[in-house]
This record gives sequence, structure tokens and C-alpha cells, in this order.
Amino acid sequence: MSFGARPRAVLAFLGTLGLLLAAAVSPASAAGGTPTTPTQLFNGYQNCSTDADRPTYLPSRGNVVVEGIPGTTDTTDNSPLTARYQVWPVTDPSRTETVTHDRATPGHEATSLLPGDMLVDGQTYAWRAQTVAGDAASDWSVPCYVTIDDTFPASVPTISSPNYPPDRWNQGGDPVTITLNANGADDVAGFQYSWTGSLETIVLADIGDHGIPQPNDPYADPGHFTRADAPGGSATVNLIPPYGGGAVTLWVRSLDRAFHPSETTSYRFHVSPTPPTVTPADPAPEFGDTTTFTFRPDAALQSKSPVVSYSVHTFGGPDGDKTVDVAAAADGTATTELTMDGIVGEHLRVTSKSANGWLSDAASWDIDYDTTPTVASDVYPENGSGGGVGVPGTFTFTPKVKGIASYTYSFNGDPEVTVPAGAHDTASIDWTPTSDGSNELQVYATTSSGIQLVPYYYYFTVN
Repeated sequence: MSFGARPRAVLAFLGTLGLLLAAAVSPASAAGGTPTTPTQLFNGYQNCSTDADRPTYLPSRGNVVVEGIPGTTDTTDNSPLTARYQVWPVTDPSRTETVTHDRATPGHEATSLLPGDMLVDGQTYAWRAQTVAGDAASDWSVPCYVTIDDTFPASVPTISSPNYPPDRWNQGGDPVTITLNANGADDVAGFQYSWTGSLETIVLADIGDHGIPQPNDPYADPGHFTRADAPGGSATVNLIPPYGGGAVTLWVRSLDRAFHPSETTSYRFHVSPTPPTVTPADPAPEFGDTTTFTFRPDAALQSKSPVVSYSVHTFGGPDGDKTVDVAAAADGTATTELTMDGIVGEHLRVTSKSANGWLSDAASWDIDYDTTPTVASDVYPENGSGGGVGVPGTFTFTPKVKGIASYTYSFNGDPEVTVPAGAHDTASIDWTPTSDGSNELQVYATTSSGIQLVPYYYYFTVN
């Protein structure tokens, strides 16, 4: 569980200064108005429950934080106040103890810790708050009720599914109906689940202005949490996995009323592949071509819930990987135009999305092509020897793809030189060696749209 950064800082501050446990009023500067009963009461950063039959369940590790906003009738006076808290077991009100937060700021939450040595697992306590200013004190607040829960659920939940059993391949397309059961742990209040294997830290509260907690209800997120129908009971949910083919695993743990988790268990089942089909108008497009692609849904998937869109992921383009969403027609088909701009080929992964949210597994479409230039020299042949020191040689660059604007080359790691492409997108350069031995020429082409293509390495020997 997490409460954000500010509460931890407050607790560290209180731990440094210590808590003053006293029944008497601690000295405080007198405020200009009459003390008012603290408002905005919280315990463990959760809302105060004033119903003795429905207490807030909290762990006592590190004690229990209680807080309220003290004030006076003079809202313009910022003189420090004292927030006083009394706590007692509901079964024995005579065992009342008092803690205080001295020099509290009016209008801001004043935190304190209930005495840890009096808090017992399973025991219910009442606490109340009062504002003190000098010799004056406000009325007490109504009591808040908390039950200490330091015991984790004793067993992992059981998991079953009537429409995706674990012992066979299942047709995908319908939401996965999952039934979760507390498995004999009678304090279980709900369940947390995840398709990724990572059950995230439960954030029970954020801290807002004036230090006021803003409690979160994890069960408001039905994609990851659900309440049990009764303490120690069960729940049934309909979930959509993040992918729709192959082995699928749901990880689950139980949560008690204080949000203690059980150990994690899992439910694994198999979904038959349901990828769409991907068909280009040109079955063998070349680099730079623009081609229309048609996407068609898996027939069984379409019969469960109509496909409404496709996500088209392209990899290796000049601007990095991209995703384009394409809307489907009523029959589940869709078309889109794609330009082949990957310098080593074009690679697509396409998934469909049904009206009920079901995601198919991915269909793949790939084509590879060579965008390196061809290099030729009569004097210095590739992987051969020729010429000599001081003997010039001409090297001709010829493209394998269309639309070349220039070539950039370097001999033996020297600074790069760029030359424009001429007729038929070719270029020639002259080079004269100053020493004999092995040499390397690196050259790549750049298109008229600015795409730098794959370099070619040409090796030769000077006699």
C-alpha cells in the first residue's frame, strides 16, 4: 500500500521529535478566537467512520496515524494550536490514552500516532479529536472507529472459468468469465488481478491541499479489482485479456478489509489463434512504393463480436516504429495505404479489435529488400588488387532503389564526402591512393526525401 510522499515525510518528522503522550494540555500560543472542533478527520489516511458497526480496518504496524484540522473562530489568526486526540478500546473506555500534536498550523491537518503498545490485532478502538488554544479547548469531535487488522489472508483464492477452461483450446472473442473465491479465508473483502503478472502497489490515498488525504477506492477500477459478495465470499467478473491468442495467464490475490494481500496464484488457459489476414495490392512492393493493404477479420472472431478497427504497427522506418489505427467497415474489413520506407524492408504487425473490446493476436507481413548501392571500379576491383600508389581510379555508384539524391562515401575512415546523384541516379568519383595495401570504401545513398539508406562496404587492395 502507498500513501504518497508527504505522509511519509510527516511521519519522519514526528518520529524525530517524538510524541508527547499526556492527558494534560500541552502549552500553545493563545489564538485570537474560540477553539473549534477539528474537522477533516482521517485515520490511516482513510475516512473516519462514525459507525461503530462499520469501523475502518487498519494495520497497526508503525502505529496508526490520526489527524484532523484544528482551528478557531478567528480564521485570520494563524497562531499555533494544539490538536489533542483521545483513544480507547470500545470494550473498555476506562483505558483512555491521549496524544497531542503541538504547534499545529490552523487550517492544516495535524497528524499524530496512536500509542502502538495499546493496539491489539482484532480489537476495535474509538478515538476523538479536540482543538486546544492556551487554556481554552473546543468540544470533542464525534468518535471515529477503527479495527486493528494485522493478519493476512490465510489462503490463496480459487479461480475458475466456465467459458475458458484450462484443459483445452478455447475459441476467443467472448469476455473471459472468471469466478474468484476466498477459499476459506473469512476476512477476504475482495480480489486484485492482472494479466501481466505484476500486481501493482495499492495506493489508498493521495495527499491534497492543507495535507488533507484524498482516499482512493481500489475497487473503483474493475479492470484490476473486484469486491467479494460478502466477507470471505466470492466474485464473478468478465475480463478482456490484452492479447487474444495462445497461452493466457491471469494472476490473482485476495485482499482483506485492511488491504492485506494473500499470496498470489494464477489461472492459465489457451485461446485459439484469431489473427486477421493482411493482403497487399502489390505482393512484392519495392522500397519507396505506396501500396494499399486490405485487412480481414478472423471469421470466428467476427461472429462473436464485429471487428471495429485494426492497429497497424510498422517497424524500422526512418522515423522509428509507428502505429496507425484503421477503422473497419460493417463487415469487419478495412484498407489503408502504406509507403515502403524501411531501409532494410517493411515489417507489419496487425491486430483487430472487436466491438466488445476483444483484441486478436497479431498477423505479420514482412518483405525484405536491399537498399545498398552497387560499387564498381575497373582499376581497383572489389575483393581484388590493382592500380598502385599514385594511380587514380574511378568508382561508380549505382542504386538498387529509386529516387536517390546523393551518395556519401569515405575511404579508410577518412571524413565523409557527399556527391550528388546524376543521370539515372548514379555517381562517379575519382580517388588516388598514397600507399599500397588493403583499403575499405564505405558508401551509402540518400533519397530525395532525406532517408539515409544502408551503407555498402567495398574492399580492395592497392598494388
